[in-house]
Amino acid sequence: MYDTNITMVTQIFLLGFQNQHGVHFLIFCVLLGIYCLTVCGNFLIITLVSLSKYLYSPMYYYLSQLSVTDITLTTNISPNMLYIIIDEGAPMSFEGCIAQFYFFGVTECSECLLLTIMSYDRYLAICNPLRYSSIMDHILCLKLIIMSWLISFTVILIHTITICKMEFCGLNVIDHFFCDLTPLLDLICSDTSLVRTEVTLLCIPMLIIPFIIVIVTYVCIVYAILRIQSNTGRRKAFSTCSSHLCVVSIFYGTLFCIYVLPSEGQSLTVSKILSLLYTVVTPLLNPIIYTLRNKDIKNAMGKMLENKNKSNALNKRKSN
Repeated sequence: MYDTNITMVTQIFLLGFQNQHGVHFLIFCVLLGIYCLTVCGNFLIITLVSLSKYLYSPMYYYLSQLSVTDITLTTNISPNMLYIIIDEGAPMSFEGCIAQFYFFGVTECSECLLLTIMSYDRYLAICNPLRYSSIMDHILCLKLIIMSWLISFTVILIHTITICKMEFCGLNVIDHFFCDLTPLLDLICSDTSLVRTEVTLLCIPMLIIPFIIVIVTYVCIVYAILRIQSNTGRRKAFSTCSSHLCVVSIFYGTLFCIYVLPSEGQSLTVSKILSLLYTVVTPLLNPIIYTLRNKDIKNAMGKMLENKNKSNALNKRKSN
């Protein structure tokens, strides 16, 4: 079914979830449902932010961009993963595998930068509210969004080019459901020290520094909230950043479990489950968290449904 000779790799066979013969159709149905809900939930947020006058602020522009990254991430991973599950393993071209890895890296870096920008936005809104409108105007908002995407595309492109220059040979089998970095490095026959050093260096500006910025901004936010005299004021201030804090905790928590904690002794099944968390589950949780915990979004959704009902009623009257 796949090559075992030591030859140059032109096709890669993804094993997916092995030894799940009795429940593989159930897994397929669950993950298909999650994918559909993820796309619908994130498209709902993009639509609400685009059409509702109640969500006309930088915070919601950033939220819509976060939804774009979530849709891109899950669409890059889930359809091929579902095909692998239903076929209990499937081949993929080497170029397709590299492309999947590239867009996976772009969306992860973009989400990391967007969450950092959103934490700075919340810092300005809570710690410096009088100057918030003058600092975080729509021009700066647009510049920050474009910058986050450009940096992500450029940095991951450099890293991907370095990987492509390596010599891939040997077994063309990846015991995973998508082309992640570690499985790709296992296929390289030449010295991978350059790639690993590059990954370590790129983690500093793309992961560690943004994480430090998020921690510092939330320390300042908590300090500012504690200085508010009334309990009502504290609750209102915290409610404006609680959704973002939940999303940040889930995002960095899963990345930490996968890429920072030692993988020695960790079974492949556990590794795949953790990978599912940040490639499939997290993009679903983001719109749910923001929808359930944000009054503005719930109000905008209610207004949109109310306007739609009025429009339908008016069309009925005209037809009668």
